Amino acid sequence: MSADVVAIMAKKPVPGAVKTRLARAIGEGAACALAVAFLRDLHAALRAGPWRLVWAVHPPGADLSAELGEAVERIDQRGADLAERMEACFADLFAGGAERVVMIGADAPHLDAAALGAAFTALAAADAVLRPTRDGGYCLIGLRRPLDLFRGVPMSSAETCARTQARAAELGLELTLLPPTFDVDEARDMDDLAALIARGEAVLPATAAVLAARPR
Repeated sequence: MSADVVAIMAKKPVPGAVKTRLARAIGEGAACALAVAFLRDLHAALRAGPWRLVWAVHPPGADLSAELGEAVERIDQRGADLAERMEACFADLFAGGAERVVMIGADAPHLDAAALGAAFTALAAADAVLRPTRDGGYCLIGLRRPLDLFRGVPMSSAETCARTQARAAELGLELTLLPPTFDVDEARDMDDLAALIARGEAVLPATAAVLAARPR
C-alpha cells in the first residue's frame, strides 16, 4: 500500500447542503449537479495515481458510491468545524500508516494528477505545502507528519492562507507555496473553470456537461 495519500474532503451532494454560495446564483439543483460532477471528475483523474486515494466524507458515514459509480475508501470527517475536521483527518491518515498526505477540497476539480504530483514533490523537502486561492484561502494542503498548523486559523476566510503561513513560521516549519489558482464558490469561478475546459487546460467531462446545460 502506498505511503502517499491523497485525501479529498467531500460533502455528500444534497441540494441545499452543498455549494450554497453558488446556489444563490444558479439554484440549489444546478449547484448540487455541479458538485456531483466535481466528485466524478476528481475520482476519474486521481484514482489511478501512484498514491492511495481516500475520501474524507461529511456527514460521517456518507456513502459516495452512487455518485462515483463504485465503492471507494473513505474516512469520516470528525470535529466541530472545518479546522478540527481537517486536523483529525490528517491525524487518522498518519496513524493509519501514511507518510505524506496531500489534502484537497472537492471544489477545485481542475487539480489533476500533475498538480498532486507537484505537491508530493514539494513534500520531499518541505514540512508542508499549500496551493493558495485568489479568495485568500487555499485548495490544497500537504503535510509529512501531523502538525498543529490549524490552531487559531480562521477557515473559509480571506485571511486563511496568510494566517496559515504565519502559523507555520511560528512553528519553524519549511513551507512551500505552489502557484495560486481558484476554487469554485461563485459564478465568476464557474466561468473561469469553463474557460479552462474550453482551452483544454482541464479535462473534466462530467463538469463540462453540467456547465454546458446551465442557463445563460
